[in-house]
Parts: sequence; structure tokens; C-alpha cells
Amino acid sequence: MAKLENLVKLLDRSVDLYGPRPLFGTKTEGRWDWITYAEFGQRVTRFRGGLASLGIQRGDRVALISNNRVEWAVAAYACFTLGVAVVPMYEAQLASEWAFIVNDCEAVAAIVATPQIFEKCKEIPGKAPSLKHLICLFEPNGGAEASSARTTSYKALLEAGEERPAPAIEPTSRDTACLIYTSGTTGHPKGVILSHGNIASNVCAVLELIPFGPSDRSLSFLPWAHSFGHTGELHVMITVGASMAISESVDRIIPNLAEVQPTVLMSVPRIFNRIYEGVHKQMSEKPALIQTLFRAGVRAATKQNRGDALGLVERLTLAAADRVVFSKIRAKFGGKLKYAISGGAALSREVAEFVDALGITVYEGYGLTETSPIAAVNYPGARRLGSVGKAIPGVRIVIDKSETHDPKQGEIVVHGPNVMMGYYKRDEENKAVFTEDGGFRTGDLGYLDEQGYLHITGRIKEQYKLENGKYVAPAPLEEKLKLSPLISSAMIYGDNRPFNVALIVPEMAELTAWARGEGLSFESPEAMLKHPRVVARVQAEVDRCSSDFKSFEKIKKVALTAEDFTAENGMLTPTLKLKRRVALQKHGATLEALYVGAARDERRDAASPG
Repeated sequence: MAKLENLVKLLDRSVDLYGPRPLFGTKTEGRWDWITYAEFGQRVTRFRGGLASLGIQRGDRVALISNNRVEWAVAAYACFTLGVAVVPMYEAQLASEWAFIVNDCEAVAAIVATPQIFEKCKEIPGKAPSLKHLICLFEPNGGAEASSARTTSYKALLEAGEERPAPAIEPTSRDTACLIYTSGTTGHPKGVILSHGNIASNVCAVLELIPFGPSDRSLSFLPWAHSFGHTGELHVMITVGASMAISESVDRIIPNLAEVQPTVLMSVPRIFNRIYEGVHKQMSEKPALIQTLFRAGVRAATKQNRGDALGLVERLTLAAADRVVFSKIRAKFGGKLKYAISGGAALSREVAEFVDALGITVYEGYGLTETSPIAAVNYPGARRLGSVGKAIPGVRIVIDKSETHDPKQGEIVVHGPNVMMGYYKRDEENKAVFTEDGGFRTGDLGYLDEQGYLHITGRIKEQYKLENGKYVAPAPLEEKLKLSPLISSAMIYGDNRPFNVALIVPEMAELTAWARGEGLSFESPEAMLKHPRVVARVQAEVDRCSSDFKSFEKIKKVALTAEDFTAENGMLTPTLKLKRRVALQKHGATLEALYVGAARDERRDAASPG
């Protein structure tokens, strides 16, 4: 395909080529309704005119607080065609974060999805003087005037744009398309400046490797406010004339998959982990013969996918397992999946091999918001499980070992047209992350193998050193623990300590069922989680899940909590990454008590005779 320099050309080309084809599907009253590329282009034109009627112009910034919906895409592309930068945010974020971002980027307008968000945003103009307009994706009631910003609606702006159309501008490749704010695991979020050229180059590079086309369809549940969903799904799918069904909600993903029968599944590891856990749970309730066939089929499929030859019995077993078990599982995901793309965090090799064994090929990739986001990816004809693939066309990946002093691994540095323009108004931080020759220091640890596949081993800021001088990268280890049906969330800790400990959020239903089976009953969940036998049960499960950890990575003690890590309680970012700083502030005393208890046990054991 021809090189695209900006997102305006991208949309114009697709509307011309694919006008009558379906683009977005939404489910209302039990039925999926679709709008075409041509209809979408018309809405973008009208909304652009509406924004222009408010005086919004080239160089301005417009905040967008909404989950995925057709209006989100209309608003974003209307901004692109007006030379306006989009600043996407999550509905799940705290109102204080919305206010910080609006003020930091000096947005002139905020588009809000729901009345609840609007109520929280009415106070923002007092904290962000730049904000002049609140645009509701619903019809505001009489209370809308309570805000000092002018309030209008999406519908009203469509009508205004119909009456007073505004011409589209063609941005340069260096014009800002988006300011996407990073999650802020260690402090205030930073605005990543992504130009039209950054994003367009990323779209073109991905399409050189993965042959998406007009017949493809995705189920959209990755937030478009996140760079993976924004570039990897929204822009890529529009470029090739594909269609996107917008998921009703996270808890409706599986039934929605069966309904829309996507060929493409773009997801973060958490969804693949749920598939892994859900299938294993279902199999545990099947007759013994089916369980045996399932396990043997997975072993045979994994062996075959690794390139090993199967014997006659294995081939027959795999065929039977596929017919009796695997085909039914694939049918739950629509039965037509060609590509399952995983990104956003490390996918466990165990989970990747399992999903592969079911007959759904997984292609894992790597990137950051700062790289638009895709820097490396596995793709048809070049795939190595356990890696995140090779650098995409036009991108060069360098491993800087100057800080790690390790012969193999170091910090991953990315060079290419996808590298951001910089952080908004953060000169000192820009100096820290860019190399002299324009490379972006990712902060991630990894290495390139002999074939050029990139492997991620941790995050520099998250890794810590034990007393014995060994470095531990906790995130990959935590992901392995979370594959257990007994563990919902985990945080491993051991900075400058003699050994690792972990804070574990158990799957309460599973743990309660086990306790009942053991004849244990408790007045409250909190009481259960303090009982020695319950703690010992979870410790045993942690030991089982960490059997392949290195000796210094082992977890000697665990503490249990019933409160899961969520974005609502501030423990997770909106992209579901753990805020370790917040977790330590909240649970530091509990983790410290584990070390005190271990020292006490050692003194007692030393004093015991014999």
C-alpha cells in the first residue's frame, strides 16, 4: 500500500475505497447495527464543522473522556481533520486525573461520555482556565449551565456542522495528532506527543507484516485511549477497510465474540489469561475421559507447534481432541479467528502455548505509548513464542548494557519514525529518555537473540536488588502466579532484603470452597485470610506456581488481603498496571511484618535443642 503521512489521508483513502462496507457495529436492544465507511465519513465532516463553530482551530487540544463508541472515533477524526490534537482519557480514571491532564495540556474543550462524568467535570474549568467548552455525548438537562464552561451536545454540533461546514486541513507529518498521557505508575502522568507521522508510520509498518484486509473483523474492547487500541486496532482496521464491533462491556466479551465472529482479536494478556483459566476450570468439571483427552491433545498440539514430528497415536489423539474439545472452545470465540495479537504487557509462554494448542495462533508484540506504540512483533512466517518478535520495518532496536553490566541483557532503546516527538512541557525528562542520536530509552530490560527476536526480562525501575546482590524483576513472576485459579493478584517485594515476600489477593470463591472442604468456617473473610492453615494453603500454591523460578526469585513468605488491586482504589493504572508505590504505601507494614516474623522464626529454630 502507498505510504501514508497523516491520519487525514488515511481516512479519506478508506472512505473512498470502502464507502459501502460496514465499519462500526454496536449492539442495541439485542441486535448488532452497523454504520458504513461512507456514513462515518459524513459524521466526521459534520462534527468537524460543529467544532469549528465553537472557535476550535488548528493547534488546539480537545480532551476526550469516553470508552470506545462510534462518537469517540467521529470526534477523534474530526479533530485530526481540523488540525486539532486529541487528548484521550479513560472513564475509569479519577476526576483529579482528568483535571490534571486538562490543565497540563491546556485543552480548550472536553468531550464527555455520560452524565456522571459531566457532573464531575463541571468543576474542572475552575482548575483549568483553558477549558472553555464541555461537549456531551448525551443530551444535557437543565443543570448543564452549572459549569463555567459553555455546554453543548454532540447532536447539536452535528447539526451546526451540517449548516456551517468547515474545510478539512491536511496536517504535516510533524503536526501533533494525539497527546496520550502515560499511566503514571510512579507519579503524575506525562503527555506523550504523537505526531501524524509517528502513528501513520506505525500503521504502515504493521501492515507490511500482517496481511489484514477488508474481510477482517475485530471485537473492540481495548480502549482507544490506550495507544495499542488506538493505533493497532482503530487506525489499522480503518486503513484496510475492516470492520469493528464495539463490545458491550468487559464482562460481555466472550458472548460478543460468539455473536460477531471476529477474525482478529487484539488483546492484553489479562484476557488470554482469563481464557486459560476459564477453559481449565471448565475442563475440571468434565468427565475423566474428556479431561484426559484434553490434556493429551494440548501436549500433542504444543509439540507440533514447536516443530516436532508427532507419532501416529499423537496425531490421532490431536485429531480427536480437536474434534471433541478444541473446536467447541474455538466456537465460543466465534470460530473464525485468524490472528490473536497480544500486547501491552508480557504474555506468559505457558498461556501462549495453550492458546496456540487450541488452534488460535497468538502473535505477541512489544511497544510503548512513546513508540506509537508498536516497536516489535511476531508475525506470520516469523514467530517465536517467548519473544515479542522482531523490530518492525523502519525501526531499529539496540540493547544498551552500559547500566546493567550484563553480557546479555540491557535497556531496550528504540530508533525509528514511530518514536514520539517528546513529553509535553517536560524538557528535563525528554533529556533523560532520548539518546544523542534520537533513540528512545524505554526503561525496559531485554535482549536480542541470535535471530533478532526481542525478549523482555523486566523493567529497570521495577527491578530491585536483594541483599545477596541478585536482581529481581517482579512483574513477569507475578504474571505466572496469577495463572493459578487460587490467585487473583500478586505483588512481589524484596528490595534490599534477604529474600522475596508477596502480597497475594486470593480468588475468594475458590479459597472459601477449599476451606469448607477442610471443615473450616470463619466469621469474616478477613478472619479466614489470617488463619494459619489458609495462609499455608496459599503459600503451597505460590510454591507450586513458582517451581521454575530461580532460587533467589523464590517467595519465602506471603500475606493475604481480600481487597483486589483496581483502578478505583488507586492500586492499578487505567491500563491495569500495578502502582507499586501506592501498594507499598498501603501494605508496606504488612510486608515488613513478614520479615520480622521470619527473623523471629529463625531465632526460635536456632534456640531449639538438637
